[in-house]
Amino acid sequence: MHDFELVKPASVAEAVAALAAEGAQALSGGQTLLPSMKQRLAAPDRLVSLLDIPEMRGVCHGDRGLAVGGATPHAVVAREAAARYPALAALAGQIGDPAVRSRGTIGGSLANNDPAACYPAAALASGATIVTDRREIAADDYFQGLFTTALDEGEIITTVHFPIPERACYMKFEQPASRFALVGVFVAKYADGVRVAVTGAGEDGVFRWTDAEDALTADFRPEALQGLVVDADGLIGDLHGTPAYRANLIAVLTKRAVAAA
Repeated sequence: MHDFELVKPASVAEAVAALAAEGAQALSGGQTLLPSMKQRLAAPDRLVSLLDIPEMRGVCHGDRGLAVGGATPHAVVAREAAARYPALAALAGQIGDPAVRSRGTIGGSLANNDPAACYPAAALASGATIVTDRREIAADDYFQGLFTTALDEGEIITTVHFPIPERACYMKFEQPASRFALVGVFVAKYADGVRVAVTGAGEDGVFRWTDAEDALTADFRPEALQGLVVDADGLIGDLHGTPAYRANLIAVLTKRAVAAA
């Protein structure tokens, strides 16, 4: 790891100003960035820590549902979201191990957009709104491909608003070594319909299974999914599972999520 400057702003405005410097990069939980730096895959000259910004931490309930600060650790989401959004809290409690959950943050996860991360499925299935220092982005517009989002250079996720569903559940088939999702399915039922988001399986990252959404909007029961199949084209194939294997897992986990919800 090379030498770098560490800046600890106390407000979003200070963070934005610090990130304007050439070679600056935001640091949230550091669960991806720091290992990348150790392997010399990333070499920022300045790290701007977001962890000491009070307005970016914590979970609260308001008119727009559950608001989660971008620098809120997974463990805090697991604890503080449990009363209002149990499915989101359960998802946060399954991420990594206790050390990862104490350091990793929701904003860092969404900004990185790893194809096997859990939070993208929650955001997309919930129809969440990602709030930055510059604008608001709907989840349907935010995820744009493998490790790619709508964020511009230096843009910071300050808050994520989750509309609270009538029913929801996240089912995750875990890759035991990394604890990322080999496949994860988040199902959320709202008054105007059902949203189903899949992580861990798509070559382009998280995606919605619209056929399942249509079937479940008409009849929210596992039986409504009978006969539906997921096209294996465009799914990940690796040493942990073929595209066909992941396609089957998506169908199985969706049924289980609906039953649990």
